[in-house]
Amino acid sequence: MFLKQWGGALIGCTVLLLTACTVVDLDENGKPILPVDPNAKHSFDNLTPQQIAQQTWQTRVIDAANQHALDASALESKLTSSGEKPESYFVHLTTPITEVNLSDEREQKFTVSINGKPLVIQVGPVVKGNAIRDASGFVFEDFTNQVQFAQLSRVYNREAVKQLPKIDPSWVGKPVSVRFAVTLSHGAAQNATALELKQETQP
Repeated sequence: MFLKQWGGALIGCTVLLLTACTVVDLDENGKPILPVDPNAKHSFDNLTPQQIAQQTWQTRVIDAANQHALDASALESKLTSSGEKPESYFVHLTTPITEVNLSDEREQKFTVSINGKPLVIQVGPVVKGNAIRDASGFVFEDFTNQVQFAQLSRVYNREAVKQLPKIDPSWVGKPVSVRFAVTLSHGAAQNATALELKQETQP
């Protein structure tokens, strides 16, 4: 009698264990395919800066700039409160261009006005700073070393320039829609770099 009861209990436990198990798919080598941990830190250790940029440009730059860009009022507020530590943001403005500077063919720029204050925005082909990379939320700890971190910034800057139209003095006075990254520090805007730029239709 005791053996029958023990055997029944054992079978019941086995059934419970089997029903509690999750079926895991196997790969071609018969190894279980485990789901990716959403909280796991993404590793860029074995990727080149070009590969990192290719994988992250749409989500970390374009999508983020579309979804989280500051407007003129929010930018002014961030400027006023900015301190010693540089912080970078995406910004979207619709505003007239007040000046186009093509004197240096390598570092072309245009200027817009934010509440009466000039803001210079770089359009390349060479741009300075790390505004795009830093606005994207990357930090040094995401990378193998300082060189990889710095190179990603340069690759991002080059990618941004490729998306931009050619500007000339005829753009002055015309309203544009411009999406850009900018670094704020000590109440000043630095190294603003255009991501998207187009003329708006005038009424």
